[in-house]
Amino acid sequence: MSSTAATPGANRSGTRAATPPLLDVRNLSVHFPFRRGGLFSAQHGFIRAVDGVSFQVAEGETLGIVGESGCGKSTTARAIVKLVRPTSGEVYLEGQRIDRLSDREMLPYRQNIQMIFQDPFASLNPRMTVGKIITEPMNIFKLYERSQRKLEAMRLMDLVGLNPRFLNRYPHEFSGGQRQRIGIARALAVQPKLIICDEPVSALDVSIQAQVINLLVELQAKLGLAYVFIAHDLAVVRHIAHRVGVMYLGRLVETAPKAELYANPRHPYTQALLSAAPIPDPVAERQRKRIELQGEVPSPEKIYGGCSFADRCPIAEESCRGAQPVLEGAVHQAACFKAGL
Repeated sequence: MSSTAATPGANRSGTRAATPPLLDVRNLSVHFPFRRGGLFSAQHGFIRAVDGVSFQVAEGETLGIVGESGCGKSTTARAIVKLVRPTSGEVYLEGQRIDRLSDREMLPYRQNIQMIFQDPFASLNPRMTVGKIITEPMNIFKLYERSQRKLEAMRLMDLVGLNPRFLNRYPHEFSGGQRQRIGIARALAVQPKLIICDEPVSALDVSIQAQVINLLVELQAKLGLAYVFIAHDLAVVRHIAHRVGVMYLGRLVETAPKAELYANPRHPYTQALLSAAPIPDPVAERQRKRIELQGEVPSPEKIYGGCSFADRCPIAEESCRGAQPVLEGAVHQAACFKAGL
């Protein structure tokens, strides 16, 4: 996989430009009510899928968000673009607050923020040709002259590595990697500034993953795109991100420039994730000591008075259960009372 790309908002070492953020997420929470005891039972509580997440993304920057399945990564992505409605918090796009907007009011902002989904087949309409799939966003936002939209769709297909002659084919006639390229072309059709990538390569073979990641890096260099890239594979995130945020049970527990986080993880959960990630050196892999987490995976419906990771943390003390740690630090932040000790 390629790991080099020039971007206007940040460089691949994680240094950020002194400009206002393109995306600003402040204390975002998404809580889903649930019932127990049957159809006519009363509400029992809330599933805290996302619980107070804050981050910023600069123009041309990639923020990678990683964590175990069920930690709230995808819900965070869907809340940003309002596919699910946030319970609380604020989301700003280019300085304009968008989380309180109605669907009609949100429409103009959707041109600048698009999404690539995890399943490249389910996200495409099987009854529409590739040409119609790509030109549909152009029709909605009235981009280009009607006679030019087909030519623009062909240009986008060529840009993402698909043969423009396949414009009249249907999604089922393509492989998984090709379908994901169609999804990328559709996202690019409205000339967005930010693309939310919700595990876009997790359903693909390893060799195809590399091709799609390299394509995203190349598009960022050509078009100045910003990404929020969600994944559970630390190796994938390492190749594309400028900064990395680690989520656990609906919260960000560590954020840092990519090189800093991989070289010097501060939160015990991040350390455990990195110790479990394989490295392409059999000698070094055999010599590594894996950190095995003990205890039960906590429930997102439970309210924790202290650190939610304390029951699984190898260095937790009784004091860790008395208060909820918050992200602290300038460039490298960790929500841990013992971070750096």
